[in-house]
Amino acid sequence: MVRAQRWKGAGFTAPFLLGFVFLYVVPIGYAVERSLFTVRQSGLGLSGGTTRFAGLHNYQRGLSDSTFLGAVWRVFLFACVQIPAMLVISLLLALLLDYLAGRVANRFRVALLVPYMIPGVVAAIVWVNLYSPNVGPLTALGKVFGWSWNFFAPSMVWPSIGNLLTWHGIGYNMLIIYAALQSVPRELFDAARVDGASELRIALRIKVPYVRGALVLTGMISIIGMLQIFNEPMLFRHVTPQTVTDSFTPIMVIYNQAFNAGDYNYAAALSVLLAVLLGAASYVFYRLTTREGT
Repeated sequence: MVRAQRWKGAGFTAPFLLGFVFLYVVPIGYAVERSLFTVRQSGLGLSGGTTRFAGLHNYQRGLSDSTFLGAVWRVFLFACVQIPAMLVISLLLALLLDYLAGRVANRFRVALLVPYMIPGVVAAIVWVNLYSPNVGPLTALGKVFGWSWNFFAPSMVWPSIGNLLTWHGIGYNMLIIYAALQSVPRELFDAARVDGASELRIALRIKVPYVRGALVLTGMISIIGMLQIFNEPMLFRHVTPQTVTDSFTPIMVIYNQAFNAGDYNYAAALSVLLAVLLGAASYVFYRLTTREGT
């Protein structure tokens, strides 16, 4: 009986395990294997090249590549501003929904989830057109109030991308935080109100500590997604190539090396380095935001 139950459990998990192996493990292993080789061109490069084992040479090259490291640092600084801002807005919206009545909260929850349901590329196209000084309404709206802004200027391109990412991501993060709020015992709120606590104090002292795990989870997901940002800057590059260069983000550097420069081996090494950086950043964030016993 026990063995039969184990086989049934293995049967249910087999599709996931197969997908995980073939869609994640195998590509990662192939990237690591390719990163250990290099292609050396012969003559003028017209007769192809010779693949040779390079060891860790591509990794050493990546760690000293100022273009790649500059892109990582650029996105890291942007993430330090955009991710906390997005999580704070998501938290405030989740607290607001938790405060409202059930039927009203459900209506607002659906409305806030609509941006997340839109594919990222489509959302980027929509906002690029909204930012456009020719066809978008935002420039004309700014002139009504006496504001002159250019959303594609070097000083505005990161805020423009940040606004797009926040608009697209707050619904998903809000839903996770709101679900965590629903698990908080309602008796705690009643007891706090009897003691004279205000709604603000209840939110800060009871609700926010209870959703700390959800905030950590959404923070880690945001960090992983931020360092892999590609679609939004690539679409912005078609509008303002002088500001958004082909090395604007780490993924754009990797894309350029693989498909423009044709150096797949070096692109594979950069991909592995970026994966290691993502793992390290997620681990540091988790250690800094969690405590033993919580």
